[in-house]
Amino acid sequence: MKAIRLHAFGGPRALRYEEAPVPVPAPGEVLVRVRAAGLNPPDWYVREGMPGVPDAFKPSFDLPLIPGTDVSGVVAAVADDVRTFAPGDEVMGLLRFPDPMQSGAYAEYVTAPAGDLALKPAGVDHVHAAALPMSGLTAWQYLIDVGHDRPSPFQEARHRPVRLDDTTTVLVNGAGGGVGHLALQLAAWKGARTIAVASGAHERFLRELGADAYIDYTRERPEDVVRDVDVVLDAVGGPTSRRFLPALKRGGSLFPVYVGEFDEEENARFGVTVTGTQVRANGAQLAELAALVDAGTVRVAVDSVHPLAQARAAHERAAEGHLQGKIVLTVD
Repeated sequence: MKAIRLHAFGGPRALRYEEAPVPVPAPGEVLVRVRAAGLNPPDWYVREGMPGVPDAFKPSFDLPLIPGTDVSGVVAAVADDVRTFAPGDEVMGLLRFPDPMQSGAYAEYVTAPAGDLALKPAGVDHVHAAALPMSGLTAWQYLIDVGHDRPSPFQEARHRPVRLDDTTTVLVNGAGGGVGHLALQLAAWKGARTIAVASGAHERFLRELGADAYIDYTRERPEDVVRDVDVVLDAVGGPTSRRFLPALKRGGSLFPVYVGEFDEEENARFGVTVTGTQVRANGAQLAELAALVDAGTVRVAVDSVHPLAQARAAHERAAEGHLQGKIVLTVD
């Protein structure tokens, strides 16, 4: 089969389009003929060898490796013990995440644990199905239901979503990106008032997705103009995430998707809970998300589409930033 492989870590040019062996499904697994694969930040972290990550948290990688975890395709074969899927089924999934973070989705064929997969609705094409799994499950597990009891490796506190209804206000920072635009819609689906934070270029797009209020961060700082928010989902996260503490009401919650730098005493002074979780593969939750997409309740935005052979160009687009939705690779 054709696949994208890494023989050494580096920039986009480290991605090689070449021949690779077709994988064989182990017990409990399905062989999927890939039609599309979604890109996610862990893909370029793996490509670079995860620089800056402490050795204690860095997984071991065996080169050459095929990156990618988000997939949509058609079942080609199943292991003898698999009863939930059959050849010919159209499926989608986040594969094996977070271990080992390179599950081989950038290829014509990939094996997948049956429990990581959901049936792809007939009304959702492979491109949009491949764009959903990691970003959609991240938004779901932060805002709706964690779905697992695995602690985050980055904190002791367990993450618990807040009950969302028409009495709550949710601010989504980085609302134009993969996680952000889906989180915004899930909060609105639950009836919450939503505030989208992104650059001005995304305003029309996010208003169409249901944002009740919009803040262009290039013109004003959201922490200066927003108060008494119940939940901040910071899809950007990182060292600056603590700046949202003043925007929250006492008893509010700040959920940084990427690890932030916080002081427990400061959090207590504001009366705010700060927690996160690490997204995990979950076929049952993905099926619920797929049903919302199929019904038109949630829209999956695609920033750009590239053939598998042009994975380098796709990674270069990701490095430019300011994405509106997801980047997807297609496989003929």
